[in-house]
Amino acid sequence: MALVDALGREHLPCEGVPRIVSLVPSLTELICDLGLADHLVGRTGFCVHPRQLLRHVPKVGGTKDVKLDVVRNLAPTHLIADIDENRREAVEAMAQFVPQVVVVHPQTVDDNLALYALLGAIFRRDAEAARLAAEFGDARAHLAAVTATLPREAVLYPIWRDPWMTVRCDTYIAAMLAAAGWDTLPAQAAARFPEFAWDAPWLADVERVLLPSEPYAFTDRDLAEVSVLAQRPVARIDGEMVSWYGSRAIAGLRYLATLREGLA
Repeated sequence: MALVDALGREHLPCEGVPRIVSLVPSLTELICDLGLADHLVGRTGFCVHPRQLLRHVPKVGGTKDVKLDVVRNLAPTHLIADIDENRREAVEAMAQFVPQVVVVHPQTVDDNLALYALLGAIFRRDAEAARLAAEFGDARAHLAAVTATLPREAVLYPIWRDPWMTVRCDTYIAAMLAAAGWDTLPAQAAARFPEFAWDAPWLADVERVLLPSEPYAFTDRDLAEVSVLAQRPVARIDGEMVSWYGSRAIAGLRYLATLREGLA
């Protein structure tokens, strides 16, 4: 089976000892859960899980402001990046001195299965990838069973304020919420993460607001304000469980099943 990433580039299974730099928190966690923590030589400042394993892994900046000279000095054999999370020009610059640059772009819940298989095969961790796939399947089936008994709800999922922003339906976040029976609005938008005003006509169809913990860290004060602005039920939600893919998706699916039942 060809090992092809999101940019259509084919990769070969790793020969020798890999030196991996991960530019995405989700991918860093997945690399560790594939049993590759000892081969991780660089991460971003936002890569914080699993905390104990990452304490001594050097930071290379943020997801959007990677320090190219730091990455170069780490002499990685592999760089792992994401189309949405990282700047294309920075990844292209690092491709000039990193032998293997693997770019991913999960957009649906089940894209996690292909992600496990791709990285598992590249780094010769097929058994670990198969284990994650089995756990994912169990969590996916449980969530489907929970949502089958509940009515679907139209929801607003703000990700920022000043300006207020939300997610488009074709994003990974929206796909995770849809798996839990929560359909994000607006139904159509030009931008993947559109701005919105609280007097937008489509807000009349929103039945619930889900206020996440990231990327904007909404507070109790924000919750009180949104309750007034939306005039709809507002619930807190762990943003990592919805926006982090990879191995975190397994915990995310289980979390959504519990939350969905609790709010029903």
